[in-house]
Amino acid sequence: MDTAIYMIRHAKSPFVFGQERKRRLSQQGEIDAKKVTAIMNTKKIDLIVSSPYMRSLQTIEGIANTKDIEIRVYEELRERQLKGAYKLPEEEILQAIKSSYEDIDFYLSGGESIRDVQNRAIPVIKDLLNNYQAKTIIIGTHGNVMTIIMNYFKKEFGYEFWKNTSKPDIYKLVFSGENLLSVQKVWE
Repeated sequence: MDTAIYMIRHAKSPFVFGQERKRRLSQQGEIDAKKVTAIMNTKKIDLIVSSPYMRSLQTIEGIANTKDIEIRVYEELRERQLKGAYKLPEEEILQAIKSSYEDIDFYLSGGESIRDVQNRAIPVIKDLLNNYQAKTIIIGTHGNVMTIIMNYFKKEFGYEFWKNTSKPDIYKLVFSGENLLSVQKVWE
């Protein structure tokens, strides 16, 4: 029996420098989170896990409340630390993300490489796959860490995929054991 993981990227949240953990959803983000809840309420869900960041939790809390399932928070699923506490122009940030998919050990000063993120996040994913076989799991997540996790299982998920994701976004990943069989975009 296959295991399904729904990766739910958080809805829109205004960027506030230095407030990665505490940023809340925007008004549009809250509206979209209700749409995410409506979509996921049509599915049987066995487990809900999330990044500890507020915007991820807010995006999936409606599902958890409706389904009466407690959200398990994993620090290892937090968003990628792209760089240290300094500002960079948008073009340099995008180039750094692109470079990191060309060399998974590339990182900016104070940041994490793709390999670093995979080393902390993939054990959680493998644990979920092994302990919840044939179940359906929701993961409240972020664009970078979601793509990095998917990239671990299939290299085709890289910079271009990340660049084309939306806030929010939903992808259904189907696994047989630890083998990723298919990926389907659910959010329209």
